[in-house]
Amino acid sequence: MSTLATDVPALSATSHPIQRAGAWAVAVLAGRGNPQEVTVPDLDAVADRLVEDVTAPALAPKDSTAYDWWKVLFALYPNSKATHGRRSRDRSILLPEITALFATDVPGSPAWPCTFCGTPAAAVWTKSNLPMYDTNKALNTLPPGIAGWPICRGCRIAAWALPYGAWVTAGSATVLSCEQESAEREFTAANVLRSKRIMQLGFSGLAAGARPETVVLRALKELGPTLPAAATLWSFKNDNQEPWLRVTRTRRAVPVFLATVEGNAEPRRGWRLLEMALTRRDKDGKLVASGAAEAARLLFEAEDGRSRSLLSQLHHLLDEPEKSWSLRNRAALTRLAFIYAEEILGMNPDLKPVATVIADWIEHGSGAPRGRLAEYRNVALSDYKLGALLMQAHFRLTLDGRVVAAGPDDWRPLIQQRPRAWEQRMLLSATVLQLLQERGVAVNERPVDPDEAARTEEAVQQPILGGDDEDDDDGRGAA
Repeated sequence: MSTLATDVPALSATSHPIQRAGAWAVAVLAGRGNPQEVTVPDLDAVADRLVEDVTAPALAPKDSTAYDWWKVLFALYPNSKATHGRRSRDRSILLPEITALFATDVPGSPAWPCTFCGTPAAAVWTKSNLPMYDTNKALNTLPPGIAGWPICRGCRIAAWALPYGAWVTAGSATVLSCEQESAEREFTAANVLRSKRIMQLGFSGLAAGARPETVVLRALKELGPTLPAAATLWSFKNDNQEPWLRVTRTRRAVPVFLATVEGNAEPRRGWRLLEMALTRRDKDGKLVASGAAEAARLLFEAEDGRSRSLLSQLHHLLDEPEKSWSLRNRAALTRLAFIYAEEILGMNPDLKPVATVIADWIEHGSGAPRGRLAEYRNVALSDYKLGALLMQAHFRLTLDGRVVAAGPDDWRPLIQQRPRAWEQRMLLSATVLQLLQERGVAVNERPVDPDEAARTEEAVQQPILGGDDEDDDDGRGAA
């Protein structure tokens, strides 16, 4: 224990994702470029704003739009004086209690190192005032006999500024950590604007469909190909019922991938087609799932492994028997898949020879091509079954006196249980289907609708990850 010092920074951004996100929120609210520029007067101004924005929804009627911000606060600080079910509804009583949360430490008071930043702190907080929780992934239970965690004034204010800079819903919050601070600031600034809209209009005032991943990718897109950067989204719920934490990450090459897609017509077309395919509307035409948001989500990999891959989604779209892709659109989606494999996964396989063997077998083998295509689709992702089919195709083409474009040495990497073999099999499938369509092999697929093709052509001219956060965000979806 020491006495409180006076010559310390007003605010620091630490490596703790929650504290860091709150520090960035304070900086944006104060109009500063980064947390290190925040001054004591800035903290005073932000604290005053917090007091008003916390007190007002705590006193608001449950059927008012202002009460929606109380739901946000309840999801993060369920046992605080502002959210507890037994809180006072008298402003004259509640206001001083909230004000005390952000009061300046008295100089010379006994102090301990702040739990987050190490700055001497006199105030001691428990879980009730912090957006933290007990799970098997994040241990923060206080030992018996410990009054709480020492928290300096800057970190106390940051803890309650968090929801301004986070992507919040009525029951959860999502914050960003990134190697490039500019991406963190852009993510925070977009969410500060969104939080203002929630306070004014409630969640019903937000359009449906967007997700935090979209905001992150827009920020990463601005970095360009010269600044590789990994990003991590921390999504969590901290109420008294079922707290949880979900962590998803992008790879460092994502800015390079986005720049490559944006800068080249064919993969850019493929990305827009992906967005269109993932868009979902209800029977009344109301947007249920934004294609741009769902596509952005595919570039994030969950820590627990339970996330969809962009490559598997593209494989699913290209392999749908009932989907009528034009040759141009199929080529664009296939090119997008190969660019993802090259830029993100570090793969650059030459699959054309093996794909030619399968396409030749489908086109020239005995029976209808449709049946052989169905047979190939059934085994396309299985190492053993694909190997058996390739051997069958090799013998059939040889017996028919046809040139065989590839042999066992060429397809061996595809049929062994080795890293990236599964991804190569998906890319092989896309290449086979493109070859068949280029050759005009009839497999009885539905013809392309001219009207649908015209609408598609108009839609794919839009830039990827375009639009305005204020027009497409949604506070109602799950984080």
